[in-house]
Amino acid sequence: MKTTLSLKPTEARKNWVLIDAEGLVLGRLAVVVANRLRGKHKPQFTPHVDCGDHVIIVNARKVQVTGKKAEQSVFYYHTGYAGGIKGRTVGQRLASAHPERVIEKAVERMITRGPLQRQQMRHLYVYADDAHPHEGQQPTKLDVGALNSKNRRA
Repeated sequence: MKTTLSLKPTEARKNWVLIDAEGLVLGRLAVVVANRLRGKHKPQFTPHVDCGDHVIIVNARKVQVTGKKAEQSVFYYHTGYAGGIKGRTVGQRLASAHPERVIEKAVERMITRGPLQRQQMRHLYVYADDAHPHEGQQPTKLDVGALNSKNRRA
């Protein structure tokens, strides 16, 4: 009789993956990254163990959104003062000094909440430009645009 494989945290093998976000659609990129961080692409996926990969995303500034989401989709935050709710559109956030936060927030909202989410989000590294300090880990390139023709926006 075969038993179901339940991976232990010490048995999890983590790879390093590099994704170039230039010209990719934000939501479709976030789905692929969230699945990689969770480890759902692996045959030994275990829901309660962090068995996902380390994901490096470069060119976060050049990610695309479809339709009018750049002007209409708003990220809200609160300053802590009474009546201090503020909002910035996706276009404003991509043009700001920290465009990588748009991708981080999109991926964060696609992963199940809790302690495991926080542990998995520590394996996401997003950079606004081409340069990243993870060359020593020898990441393999993942072409998200080639996975589906809808992933890329011209």
